[in-house]
Amino acid sequence: MEQVSRPADASPPPPGPKIVVVVPTYDERENLPLLIELLQGLGLPGLHVLVVDDGSPDGTGEIADRLAADSAGTVSVLHRTEKDGLGRAYVAGMTLALADGADVVVQMDADLSHPARTLPLMVRTLLADDGVAVVLGSRYVAGGALATEWAWHRKALSAWANFYVNAILRLGVKDATAGYKAWRATALTAIDLPSVRSNGYSFQVETNHRAVRAGLRIVEVPITFEERVNGESKLSLRVQAESAITPWKLRFARRGARS
Repeated sequence: MEQVSRPADASPPPPGPKIVVVVPTYDERENLPLLIELLQGLGLPGLHVLVVDDGSPDGTGEIADRLAADSAGTVSVLHRTEKDGLGRAYVAGMTLALADGADVVVQMDADLSHPARTLPLMVRTLLADDGVAVVLGSRYVAGGALATEWAWHRKALSAWANFYVNAILRLGVKDATAGYKAWRATALTAIDLPSVRSNGYSFQVETNHRAVRAGLRIVEVPITFEERVNGESKLSLRVQAESAITPWKLRFARRGARS
């Protein structure tokens, strides 16, 4: 069951493109207010935030409702009653954003690992060229970096994951597992977003794969990926196993489609 919370005194939308940042949350009560403050401080016209909360037991949903009530219509909340994975949360939130008339849909983590200050560049890059369908916040292009707090083995695992995905699917992007993305609404329609089945972090790989197969142009801009500020990582062994299997599923599905 899903329930959308919007403030009753929502002001009319501003002119220009409507940009909706979709932020899935589960136990992010400390990080979410900081993220909303950073996003609101960007001064980016047409910016809205949609929090997708999966029934966080720590009260993140209630905090999100308060932030929405104080936002003059720029923050809304989608409450989901079950925690069934990052991919399902993104599909629900991004589908709602499209239904609400978003021109640009941004994927962003709630844990402050994705730098809000890079968002205006990502949106400008997307809108400056009609041929660009997706902009990735990339750790692996010139100028990008991983958090200095990360141990060498975490950095090695991240680099290996990108090599692994690209070796199997040949996506042609440096950061194939990136989770910080700005999409044109038309691109999400082209990849048939509601039919994406991958969950966890492999959701990022499948949507990139679909974009490449659809002939959509992906551009990468550099980011510094930070360590989460508060709370614990959601990267379970189950999520890691799915991430290892998904590229092979996508590759064999592609072969089957050609035969």
